[in-house]
Amino acid sequence: MLTDEDGIRLALAEARAAAEAGEVPVGAVVVKDGQVIATGRNAPVQANDPTAHAEIVALRAAAQHLGNYRLDGCTLYVTLEPCAMCSGAMLHARLARVVFGATEPRTGAAGSVLDLFAHTAINHQTGVQGGVLAAECSALLTGFFGARRSQQRADALARHPLRDDALRTPEAAFADLPGYPWAPNYVSDLPSLAGLRLHYLDEGPQDAPRTWLCLHGNPAWSYLYRHMLPVWLAAGDRVVAPDLIGFGKSDKPKKEAAHRFEWHRQVLLELVERLNLQRTVLVVQDWGGILGLTLPMDCPERFKGLLVMNTLLATGDVPLPQGFVDWRAMCRDKPLYGVGRLLGRGNLQLSPAECAAYDAPFPDKGYRAALRAFPERVPAGPGDEGAAVSRQARDFWQQRWQGQSLMVVGAQDPVLGLATMQALQPNIRGCPEPVVLPQAGHFVQEHGRGIAERAVEYFAP
Repeated sequence: MLTDEDGIRLALAEARAAAEAGEVPVGAVVVKDGQVIATGRNAPVQANDPTAHAEIVALRAAAQHLGNYRLDGCTLYVTLEPCAMCSGAMLHARLARVVFGATEPRTGAAGSVLDLFAHTAINHQTGVQGGVLAAECSALLTGFFGARRSQQRADALARHPLRDDALRTPEAAFADLPGYPWAPNYVSDLPSLAGLRLHYLDEGPQDAPRTWLCLHGNPAWSYLYRHMLPVWLAAGDRVVAPDLIGFGKSDKPKKEAAHRFEWHRQVLLELVERLNLQRTVLVVQDWGGILGLTLPMDCPERFKGLLVMNTLLATGDVPLPQGFVDWRAMCRDKPLYGVGRLLGRGNLQLSPAECAAYDAPFPDKGYRAALRAFPERVPAGPGDEGAAVSRQARDFWQQRWQGQSLMVVGAQDPVLGLATMQALQPNIRGCPEPVVLPQAGHFVQEHGRGIAERAVEYFAP
């Protein structure tokens, strides 16, 4: 003899099949004389049919089986309290009984919102029994909707809606970049990002014995590390290379005021935490070092090495190099300078396509707020934003740094060249004399393959 619980269990099997098909998990079966004569599962999405509720599907199948729309002596088992449409159909079909599992407080028509079955004026009375295996039926629905909400949040996050106060370089601008085959990764839910989309590369195994965190400067982006990544990936390492907000594939705030030293630093700290970087060699140059050299003191357990190229600690108590002062003046006088042309002038080996890759993030002047802001944000005095934290970082590197260090200098750099790096070297505990590349300029990574190979041997796991 089929019990009510047996009937609901059969309906639950149909509900699970509906969930696997992406439908709301409601299932139904019709029983006559102890035998299942029809089944139904929710299918309005697949069928493009607003009436394709599990009960309606089962009623139709039962009527076809019996050759009669009147289902006298039949019981319908359904995992969820029927709606008004389904309840009306059950009454028209002259069902003897309907048995349901979970109540539906928003649309239920068997007692929750209204009770069609209680209207004695209707010309047929169908018996109703609710709450059979209600907890199991409810759990199936709760799990389904919880998973769907999680997926919707993930999908929304993947789309990363653009803030009104920012621009996003069209993806077409980055098509067919020479030497840059890696898939993009995006994050916009770091607390400090407040919805801005940050792009980063994350290649290699997450449990690799060594991770390289590569930070670019102004006006470059992660493309600058394209010669170094293949070497480190071939060694079995993990490589993470973000684009700072305002650069590369990351979102670009429209106003220069958005770019603050402490804010950019906090974004990087949150990214390091989110990606759970371990056994990390910090790789920095230009602003990548101005910001990046302040990171390890906040989480020294994550860092084991430092590869430092043409940069400085902007502590505010030491005059900025004259070359940088001249560079800042040039940026003020010529705010629309060509980025690709700048890179090409100092790296004659670059092809036109490679130079164009450096121009790609900045289709017009509206995208260039970071290029205008960054030269002005380098701390020049002791009270400037970022100066105090940079002095704290200097103390860390001098006194508490326990890792290995490797300094590589492009000798042709007129902005942050050999003299600047020689002044930085004594401030890094245990840092050997710099490796000088006579032909390299400011953007040392354009000579990066040899540097990366040397670093693989130097920073042995």
